[in-house]
Amino acid sequence: MLPYELWIGLRYTRAKRRNHFISFISLISMAGIALGVTALIVVLSVMNGFQEELRSRILGVASHLEITGAGDSLSDWPGLDAQVRRHPEVRGTAPYVRGQALLANGSNPRGALLRGVLPEREGAVSDFATAMKAGRLSDLRAGEYNIILGLELARSLGLTIGDKVAVIIPQGTFTPAGLVPRLKQFTVAGVFEAGMYEYDAGLALIHLADAQRLYRLGDAVSGLRVKLADMERAPFVTRELARSLQGDYFLSDWTMSHANFFRAVAIEKRMMALILTLIVAVAAFNIISTLVMVVTDKQADIAILRTLGASPTSIMQIFMVQGSLIGVVGTVLGVSGGILLALNVETVVPLIERALGLDLFPADVYFISELPSKLIWSDVAWIGGVALLLAFLATLYPSWRAARVQPAEALRYE
Repeated sequence: MLPYELWIGLRYTRAKRRNHFISFISLISMAGIALGVTALIVVLSVMNGFQEELRSRILGVASHLEITGAGDSLSDWPGLDAQVRRHPEVRGTAPYVRGQALLANGSNPRGALLRGVLPEREGAVSDFATAMKAGRLSDLRAGEYNIILGLELARSLGLTIGDKVAVIIPQGTFTPAGLVPRLKQFTVAGVFEAGMYEYDAGLALIHLADAQRLYRLGDAVSGLRVKLADMERAPFVTRELARSLQGDYFLSDWTMSHANFFRAVAIEKRMMALILTLIVAVAAFNIISTLVMVVTDKQADIAILRTLGASPTSIMQIFMVQGSLIGVVGTVLGVSGGILLALNVETVVPLIERALGLDLFPADVYFISELPSKLIWSDVAWIGGVALLLAFLATLYPSWRAARVQPAEALRYE
């Protein structure tokens, strides 16, 4: 059998003929909590997905760890490569040459980052092999001067497979007419789509040997790219390698090269969580106003219960049950709606874009062309817990006021 405090508290939540307004305010409070919880779950899921998607796409093109030498040049990279590979957490290494270049197709120039790679080893440190939209990474062969372009870069230059493109680099040759930039014609052998606008619109790949000849590096390379078994341990592995490597090298892991970016995303996530929690707090204040009106409306009932032997604690529990029920129902609805929406964001957002005729997340602004979502159950748990806690705290003051109602004063004019 239910305790009478619980039974009366549940009964008070039902609408009566004379207090429809109070019931309406209760529904508004419940809806406010549900809306706040739903928004909080969805936004945090999107932020989690955004952070993970950016990390995977950046590190699919960049690397977990890069090692360079003085003057951005490594002359004896095979020896360094052998040292690095001895570390138990290293899963792959690949040399690279990196430099700025201007790509031109007729009168249509575009600036780009030119990267020289070894196709047979590049797959060990990046995801270019799976990102190819046309051609293959193995189409880069030494001496053939083939080039693979990012999808947006190829589109902006108006190039397709087999077209010629002029590659102009800032290092030039001094002539009687002045400094003449070095120029070499390449053949487009492939197109990749990394899924991140920054790389798709500004990165081009050529063979390592072609890059060495183009930048006049001889047998040297710009550096060594390293892939680790666990990218989260990159700072620890960097310190271990720095102590063990014999030579003068500069080591930079992904947490250093992209630290400000990922830190900004993390701060934005925390601030969004704080701001959206205020929605739940506002709904909790509505619970306070609802219960204060209920206490005022039910003073005669409270007085009768007190004369029948109900203690102040029991009266307090009755109204705590009513307020907590609003919080529980609102939280359950919000959690359910938030989980359902977070798991289907990729479907809902395109429907909204088609209905409004808008591109809500342009790739050149948000780096990615679609909205990702990653639901973390620990986030759902603390969001639900905070909502329930705020709802419970909102019941304390009105319930305390109800417990202080004096029966004689309440019944004087009844």
